[in-house]
Amino acid sequence: MAREFQRGHKAKISDLTSGTDLYVGVQIAGPGLTFDISCFGLDANEQLSDDRYFIFFNQPKSPEESIQLLGAQAGDTESFRVTLDRIPANIHKLSFTATLDSAGQMSQVGPGYIRIVAGGEEVVKYAFTGSEFTTERAVMLGDFYLKDVWRFAAVGQGFDGGLEALLKNFGGEVAEEEAPAAPPQGAAPSFAPPAQAAAPPAFGAPATPQAPQPAPAFGAPPAPAPAPQQPIHAAPTIAAPMAPAPAPHAPAPAPAPYGQLPQQPQFGQVPGQGAPPAAPPYGQQAPPFGQQPPGAPPFGQQPPGAPPFGQQPPGMQQGVPQGVPAGGAGLQAALSPYKETATGQRWTSQNQQLMRVDLTMGGTPVLARQGSMVMYQGKVDFGYKGAGFAGRVVGNATGQEMQLMRCTGRGQVFLAEEGSHLHPIELQGDGICVSAESVLAFDESLQYEVRRIEGHGIPGGALFTMQFQGTGTVVIKTHGVPVVLPVTPTTFADCNAVVAWSSASQVIISSQVRLRRNAYPGHSGETVNLQFRGAPGNFIVVQPYEV
Repeated sequence: MAREFQRGHKAKISDLTSGTDLYVGVQIAGPGLTFDISCFGLDANEQLSDDRYFIFFNQPKSPEESIQLLGAQAGDTESFRVTLDRIPANIHKLSFTATLDSAGQMSQVGPGYIRIVAGGEEVVKYAFTGSEFTTERAVMLGDFYLKDVWRFAAVGQGFDGGLEALLKNFGGEVAEEEAPAAPPQGAAPSFAPPAQAAAPPAFGAPATPQAPQPAPAFGAPPAPAPAPQQPIHAAPTIAAPMAPAPAPHAPAPAPAPYGQLPQQPQFGQVPGQGAPPAAPPYGQQAPPFGQQPPGAPPFGQQPPGAPPFGQQPPGMQQGVPQGVPAGGAGLQAALSPYKETATGQRWTSQNQQLMRVDLTMGGTPVLARQGSMVMYQGKVDFGYKGAGFAGRVVGNATGQEMQLMRCTGRGQVFLAEEGSHLHPIELQGDGICVSAESVLAFDESLQYEVRRIEGHGIPGGALFTMQFQGTGTVVIKTHGVPVVLPVTPTTFADCNAVVAWSSASQVIISSQVRLRRNAYPGHSGETVNLQFRGAPGNFIVVQPYEV
């Protein structure tokens, strides 16, 4: 029986089906709307490092055919074949997206879905409606992502811009198209799904109603009655360039010789036109005041080729300051490097010091340090999260008290804390130990408690720490960029510099004080450290700063 996913739900593929040769179907439609449905094969940095893994109507399969575009069938607007055990090692995520290929916005779409079919049987389905979106022109529907094993996530995240903007977000490039000569009629055929006259794919894609042959070996379900399909594409292009072609403008003047000042246009003079004669060589006098230099036009007359006074020179747009290159300045270009980053994940780093959490994904509230919110979008409620009397007593006694607020609602919350570097750590049933001072925020689904470090005492109040366990994300903060070290029998760390460590590690207080050394004045300042021991796979996080 198929599992119904909600936005933000995740599961291992092995928990859904034992098969690895899968059919992915997408159904999306709207009145007067046409769509481009694509699959992005991304690397470990969630970038399209190899454009051969951008699967769309102009490139219907990857080199080794582990990802194939099949076309519309069985009631799906578009369908794919994904063979997980053939995907190369450098591909860590498959992101299935839908973008508008016509005027409109995603709020106009009707009920749709993305589903996975294995052996002809639907195993998971994520349904959505246009009410979940606003003015977006693209949506990231679902992801296959590799995290020790292949998993599936229902994303449902809207994205501003069309296919070109989505491609640039994943690090791809859009080739500028030159205006071609008028092609003969019928020279560019539109995309059409593969013919179904032969036997359907053996991996279990739903069969078409016209196929008279027996059902596939895996037992594909019968397809519904055919419905009129919207035209998918009108021409085999990715997307039209969003920025207009730059207007022609006068070439920049040649730089002044070394040791001479560059000439600036006179007041009321158009740059690049009617330029005054070159300055006299060093040591020679300029013409007397009131006299024109040789070759200059008489006073009150425009130089040859200059436009009438008060008119813009040819090729310049009205209202654009002179000297500003077309398309190369302005607020859009200046602020573009700092725009919001949307990856379709619940937790997204905007930069090293700013973290965004999308409360609409996962449906779990977030507990964050009081006052750490710097801005938010949508309908979000912030409430006080008390620790209770017992929690306050334990927090005061151990130095691990956290002043928290509870964030609920539907929207995105941006968190920061005094410019500290922020690092999201996703827990999948494992645990991590972090000092309360180094915790910025975490999912309420995580369990946390105060843990005591065995020993005779240690300076700096680091005898206790917070332990987080369960499934969810905890965001820790550091002073500067930290380093992660594997735990070995000879791993030591300063208790004032260590930030976190895996909860399975054994921590022992190590002292380097020697009686003989005490006979001499002074000491190294490194008398007490923490020694870490544990099985392979354990780690510690150390920052370049001592609290």
